[in-house]
Order: sequence, then structure tokens, then C-alpha cells
Amino acid sequence: MEIWKLCVLFFCAFLGGTAIFLVKSDKSKLLKLILSFSGAYLFAITVLHLIPDAYSGPDKAQIGIFILVGFLLQVFLEQFSEGVEHGHIHKHHDGHVFPFGIMISLCLHAFLEGMPLAKEQHNELIFGISLHHIPAAFALASILMQNHFKKSSILLYLIIFAVMAPLGFYVSVGLSNGSIGGVDAYFNKIMGIVIGIFLHISTTILFESSADHKINTRKMIAVLLGIGVALIGFFAGH
Repeated sequence: MEIWKLCVLFFCAFLGGTAIFLVKSDKSKLLKLILSFSGAYLFAITVLHLIPDAYSGPDKAQIGIFILVGFLLQVFLEQFSEGVEHGHIHKHHDGHVFPFGIMISLCLHAFLEGMPLAKEQHNELIFGISLHHIPAAFALASILMQNHFKKSSILLYLIIFAVMAPLGFYVSVGLSNGSIGGVDAYFNKIMGIVIGIFLHISTTILFESSADHKINTRKMIAVLLGIGVALIGFFAGH
């Protein structure tokens, strides 16, 4: 994979988190529009690219099971992350307490998302992961700031989170080359898990970011733009 793609993965997450230091007022409406765009884009690339590719392999009869596993895994991870991976920011009043559950689940989540990139270098998948890591990193930084962490500590934890997807890619390369274990046959199953995670996150973003599940005009435009960008990539590649 070209180095710039790994840089996109890293810097989207890192800069998305550091944006917390630039926010001087309530930007919740803007964040919701960004979430709507990224959720729609993520859902569209999952349907247009990832699902067809996952079902193109020899073990396609089992892929549905792994999609369900990924979906349920995300449900489980959210018990610890509190929905940070789709931009939820919760108030924490415990003082200087490190949110271990949130950090560990976010890192595991990002690591798993980076693994399929070793086999299929889809620009759509890279941009999809990068897009939804922006609000996730912003929410993580917000929680750390609310818990009165120093700026240097927040930057360190953002770097750890941002490096997880590239690390998942490199571990996956090692697996596929046999240097770690040679399990290339499991890539479609890993992709199935990632698809399940993406389906959960994208649909949650689209429904939960709307009051009373009603979509206003600005959100509808953001959703259509997200789907439109995914469709442009789809037709350009075919």
C-alpha cells in the first residue's frame, strides 16, 4: 500500500482529535452534519463495494455468519466505548480518571478495520475508515479533556488511537505473507466482521443523529452527498 494511504488513516484520526483544541464554541450541529455525511458514505461503500467483494470468495456461504459476528461485536464494544466511535460525547464527572473501556474498545475497533486493507487496497474503504475516525477521535479527546488530562497526555492517547488502523494493516500483511502465521484464507472472514461493524456504526449514525428520527433538509443534503460520493467512486471504478 502506498504510504500516503496510511498517512491518511493516521492523520484523519489524529487531526480529528486535535481539533478539540480549536473549538471555542458549541459545534454540535456541524458535527452532526459531518456524522451524517460519513455515516451515509460508510453505509454506501459497504453495500456497493465491501459486501460484493466479501461474497466473491470461495467461502461465501459463511460470510453472513461473520457479518453477524461483526455486528454483535460492535454491540458488545459499545458497552465500553459508550458510542464514541460514532461521535457520541458524554459528560464525565469523575475527575482525572482514565476511560480504559473507551480507549481499549476504540483501539480494538480501529485495529480490526485496518486488517482487510492488506488484501484489497480500496480507496473507498480507506476514506470510509478515515472519515468515521474523525468524529471518534474528536469525541475521545473531548472526554479526556473533560477528565482534566494534560494536553500532552491527550496528544499521546490520540497518537495511540490513530496508529491502530495502520497497525492492523501491517499485522495483516504479516499474516498474509506467512511471516506471522500465513492465514490468507481468513481475509474474507475478517472483511465480514468489518462489514458487520460498519453496518452497525453507519445505521446508528443515520438514525441516532436525528431528533425523533426525523431528517431535516441539511441532514438530507449531507446524507445524499455521502451516498453520491460513494456512487461516483463506484461508477468510476467500473
